[in-house]
Amino acid sequence: MSGSEDNDGTDAKSPGEPILKRIIAMTAVAVLLTACNQKPAAPAAGAPKFDTGLTVTEIMGHMVDPGSFMYWNSTGEEVTEAGTKSKAPTTEEGWENMVSGATIVAEAGNALQLPGRAIAPEADWNRYAQQLTAQALVARAAADKHDAKLTTDEGAKLYLVCVACHKQYVIDPLVKEQDKHGGAVHDPLPDWPADVKAKQEAYEAAQAKH
Repeated sequence: MSGSEDNDGTDAKSPGEPILKRIIAMTAVAVLLTACNQKPAAPAAGAPKFDTGLTVTEIMGHMVDPGSFMYWNSTGEEVTEAGTKSKAPTTEEGWENMVSGATIVAEAGNALQLPGRAIAPEADWNRYAQQLTAQALVARAAADKHDAKLTTDEGAKLYLVCVACHKQYVIDPLVKEQDKHGGAVHDPLPDWPADVKAKQEAYEAAQAKH
Protein backbone atom coordinates (compact mmCIF):
# COMPACT_ATOMS: atom_id res chain seq x y z
CA MET A 1 0.00 0.00 0.00
CA SER A 2 1.42 3.36 -0.96
CA GLY A 3 1.72 6.20 1.42
CA SER A 4 -0.83 8.14 -0.53
CA GLU A 5 -3.70 5.85 0.59
CA ASP A 6 -5.27 5.37 3.99
CA ASN A 7 -6.00 1.91 5.38
CA ASP A 8 -9.57 1.93 3.96
CA GLY A 9 -8.27 2.34 0.40
CA THR A 10 -9.39 5.94 0.10
CA ASP A 11 -7.16 8.33 -1.76
CA ALA A 12 -5.83 10.76 0.84
CA LYS A 13 -6.16 13.61 -1.66
CA SER A 14 -9.87 12.79 -2.29
CA PRO A 15 -11.27 11.43 0.98
CA GLY A 16 -14.25 9.08 0.48
CA GLU A 17 -14.21 9.22 -3.36
CA PRO A 18 -14.62 5.43 -4.00
CA ILE A 19 -17.53 5.28 -1.56
CA LEU A 20 -19.13 8.36 -3.16
CA LYS A 21 -18.88 6.79 -6.61
CA ARG A 22 -20.55 3.61 -5.34
CA ILE A 23 -23.40 5.63 -3.78
CA ILE A 24 -23.97 7.57 -7.02
CA ALA A 25 -23.94 4.37 -9.08
CA MET A 26 -26.40 2.61 -6.72
CA THR A 27 -28.69 5.63 -6.75
CA ALA A 28 -28.69 5.74 -10.56
CA VAL A 29 -29.62 2.04 -10.74
CA ALA A 30 -32.41 2.57 -8.22
CA VAL A 31 -33.82 5.48 -10.18
CA LEU A 32 -33.64 3.48 -13.42
CA LEU A 33 -35.47 0.49 -11.91
CA THR A 34 -38.14 2.75 -10.45
CA ALA A 35 -38.70 4.45 -13.82
CA CYS A 36 -39.05 1.08 -15.59
CA ASN A 37 -41.71 -0.05 -13.14
CA GLN A 38 -43.80 3.14 -13.42
CA LYS A 39 -46.93 3.27 -15.57
CA PRO A 40 -47.25 5.95 -18.29
CA ALA A 41 -48.38 9.27 -16.90
CA ALA A 42 -52.15 9.76 -17.00
CA PRO A 43 -53.48 12.64 -19.13
CA ALA A 44 -53.46 15.94 -17.34
CA ALA A 45 -56.68 16.74 -15.56
CA GLY A 46 -58.94 18.79 -17.76
CA ALA A 47 -57.17 17.89 -21.02
CA PRO A 48 -59.66 17.99 -23.93
CA LYS A 49 -60.86 14.68 -25.30
CA PHE A 50 -63.33 14.49 -28.18
CA ASP A 51 -65.53 11.55 -29.11
CA THR A 52 -66.60 12.07 -32.72
CA GLY A 53 -68.32 8.73 -33.15
CA LEU A 54 -71.55 10.45 -34.18
CA THR A 55 -71.70 11.01 -37.91
CA VAL A 56 -72.41 14.29 -39.69
CA THR A 57 -75.83 12.90 -40.66
CA GLU A 58 -76.61 12.29 -36.99
CA ILE A 59 -75.43 15.77 -36.01
CA MET A 60 -77.67 17.25 -38.69
CA GLY A 61 -80.66 15.08 -37.86
CA HIS A 62 -80.49 15.36 -34.09
CA MET A 63 -79.01 18.81 -33.54
CA VAL A 64 -79.17 21.16 -36.52
CA ASP A 65 -82.63 20.24 -37.80
CA PRO A 66 -84.45 20.05 -34.43
CA GLY A 67 -82.74 23.20 -33.14
CA SER A 68 -83.51 25.13 -36.32
CA PHE A 69 -87.18 24.18 -36.34
CA MET A 70 -87.51 25.01 -32.64
CA TYR A 71 -86.59 28.51 -33.77
CA TRP A 72 -88.27 28.75 -37.18
CA ASN A 73 -91.62 27.41 -35.95
CA SER A 74 -92.02 30.61 -33.93
CA THR A 75 -91.10 33.06 -36.69
CA GLY A 76 -93.11 34.75 -39.41
CA GLU A 77 -96.86 34.76 -39.83
CA GLU A 78 -99.56 32.18 -40.35
CA VAL A 79 -102.48 32.78 -42.72
CA THR A 80 -105.79 31.39 -41.45
CA GLU A 81 -109.43 31.84 -42.32
CA ALA A 82 -109.62 34.40 -39.56
CA GLY A 83 -106.76 36.38 -41.06
CA THR A 84 -102.99 36.70 -40.62
CA LYS A 85 -101.58 35.70 -37.27
CA SER A 86 -98.07 36.15 -35.90
CA LYS A 87 -96.31 32.93 -34.93
CA ALA A 88 -94.16 34.73 -32.35
CA PRO A 89 -94.29 33.29 -28.82
CA THR A 90 -96.79 34.70 -26.36
CA THR A 91 -95.19 33.20 -23.25
CA GLU A 92 -91.78 33.30 -21.63
CA GLU A 93 -91.56 29.55 -22.13
CA GLY A 94 -92.08 30.01 -25.85
CA TRP A 95 -89.27 32.56 -26.12
CA GLU A 96 -86.97 30.31 -24.08
CA ASN A 97 -87.73 27.48 -26.49
CA MET A 98 -86.47 29.68 -29.33
CA VAL A 99 -83.34 30.54 -27.35
CA SER A 100 -82.73 26.84 -26.75
CA GLY A 101 -83.13 26.04 -30.44
CA ALA A 102 -80.65 28.71 -31.49
CA THR A 103 -78.23 27.55 -28.80
CA ILE A 104 -78.33 23.97 -30.12
CA VAL A 105 -77.64 25.16 -33.66
CA ALA A 106 -74.76 27.39 -32.52
CA GLU A 107 -73.05 24.51 -30.75
CA ALA A 108 -73.74 22.18 -33.67
CA GLY A 109 -71.67 24.52 -35.83
CA ASN A 110 -68.78 24.01 -33.44
CA ALA A 111 -69.29 20.23 -33.37
CA LEU A 112 -69.20 20.04 -37.17
CA GLN A 113 -65.65 21.42 -37.13
CA LEU A 114 -64.18 18.79 -34.81
CA PRO A 115 -61.35 16.69 -36.29
CA GLY A 116 -62.64 13.98 -38.59
CA ARG A 117 -66.00 15.62 -39.29
CA ALA A 118 -65.17 18.09 -42.06
CA ILE A 119 -66.13 17.13 -45.62
CA ALA A 120 -63.95 18.24 -48.53
CA PRO A 121 -63.35 20.96 -49.40
CA GLU A 122 -62.68 21.42 -45.70
CA ALA A 123 -62.10 25.18 -45.86
CA ASP A 124 -65.61 25.70 -47.25
CA TRP A 125 -67.09 23.25 -44.77
CA ASN A 126 -65.55 25.04 -41.80
CA ARG A 127 -66.61 28.41 -43.21
CA TYR A 128 -70.24 27.31 -43.43
CA ALA A 129 -70.07 25.79 -39.94
CA GLN A 130 -68.68 29.06 -38.57
CA GLN A 131 -71.39 31.04 -40.35
CA LEU A 132 -73.99 28.68 -38.85
CA THR A 133 -72.72 29.33 -35.34
CA ALA A 134 -72.36 33.08 -35.86
CA GLN A 135 -75.86 33.51 -37.29
CA ALA A 136 -77.44 31.22 -34.70
CA LEU A 137 -75.98 33.40 -31.95
CA VAL A 138 -77.41 36.53 -33.61
CA ALA A 139 -80.80 34.81 -33.87
CA ARG A 140 -80.51 33.76 -30.23
CA ALA A 141 -79.95 37.36 -29.17
CA ALA A 142 -83.09 38.39 -31.09
CA ALA A 143 -85.12 35.79 -29.21
CA ASP A 144 -83.65 37.02 -25.94
CA LYS A 145 -85.04 40.46 -26.81
CA HIS A 146 -88.52 39.00 -27.52
CA ASP A 147 -88.45 40.84 -30.85
CA ALA A 148 -90.85 39.15 -33.28
CA LYS A 149 -89.67 41.00 -36.40
CA LEU A 150 -86.01 40.58 -35.59
CA THR A 151 -86.35 36.84 -34.94
CA THR A 152 -88.09 36.46 -38.30
CA ASP A 153 -85.35 38.40 -40.10
CA GLU A 154 -82.48 36.61 -38.38
CA GLY A 155 -84.20 33.25 -38.73
CA ALA A 156 -84.39 33.85 -42.48
CA LYS A 157 -80.65 34.56 -42.58
CA LEU A 158 -80.01 31.35 -40.68
CA TYR A 159 -82.08 29.51 -43.29
CA LEU A 160 -79.96 30.99 -46.09
CA VAL A 161 -76.77 29.71 -44.44
CA CYS A 162 -78.29 26.23 -44.38
CA VAL A 163 -79.44 26.48 -48.01
CA ALA A 164 -76.00 27.62 -49.22
CA CYS A 165 -74.27 24.75 -47.44
CA HIS A 166 -76.80 22.15 -48.62
CA LYS A 167 -76.49 23.38 -52.18
CA GLN A 168 -72.73 22.81 -52.23
CA TYR A 169 -72.57 19.59 -50.23
CA VAL A 170 -75.88 17.87 -51.03
CA ILE A 171 -77.70 19.24 -54.08
CA ASP A 172 -74.76 19.93 -56.40
CA PRO A 173 -73.10 16.52 -55.82
CA LEU A 174 -76.47 14.82 -56.34
CA VAL A 175 -77.07 16.65 -59.61
CA LYS A 176 -73.54 15.87 -60.77
CA GLU A 177 -73.93 12.21 -59.93
CA GLN A 178 -77.31 11.92 -61.63
CA ASP A 179 -76.00 13.69 -64.73
CA LYS A 180 -73.75 10.68 -65.22
CA HIS A 181 -76.89 8.55 -65.51
CA GLY A 182 -78.91 10.73 -67.83
CA GLY A 183 -80.40 13.08 -65.26
CA ALA A 184 -83.30 10.76 -64.45
CA VAL A 185 -83.76 11.97 -60.90
CA HIS A 186 -83.92 15.75 -61.28
CA ASP A 187 -85.27 15.99 -64.87
CA PRO A 188 -84.52 18.94 -64.44
CA LEU A 189 -84.09 20.05 -60.83
CA PRO A 190 -86.52 22.96 -60.28
CA ASP A 191 -85.06 26.35 -59.45
CA TRP A 192 -85.72 28.11 -56.15
CA PRO A 193 -88.71 30.45 -55.95
CA ALA A 194 -87.78 33.93 -57.22
CA ASP A 195 -87.92 35.61 -53.80
CA VAL A 196 -85.79 32.93 -52.14
CA LYS A 197 -83.32 32.96 -55.03
CA ALA A 198 -82.98 36.76 -54.77
CA LYS A 199 -82.29 36.53 -51.05
CA GLN A 200 -79.77 33.75 -51.60
CA GLU A 201 -77.92 35.73 -54.26
CA ALA A 202 -77.84 38.78 -52.01
CA TYR A 203 -76.55 36.67 -49.13
CA GLU A 204 -73.78 35.08 -51.23
CA ALA A 205 -72.76 38.50 -52.55
CA ALA A 206 -72.50 39.85 -49.00
CA GLN A 207 -70.41 36.85 -47.89
CA ALA A 208 -68.05 37.28 -50.87
CA LYS A 209 -67.13 40.75 -49.62
CA HIS A 210 -65.79 39.36 -46.30
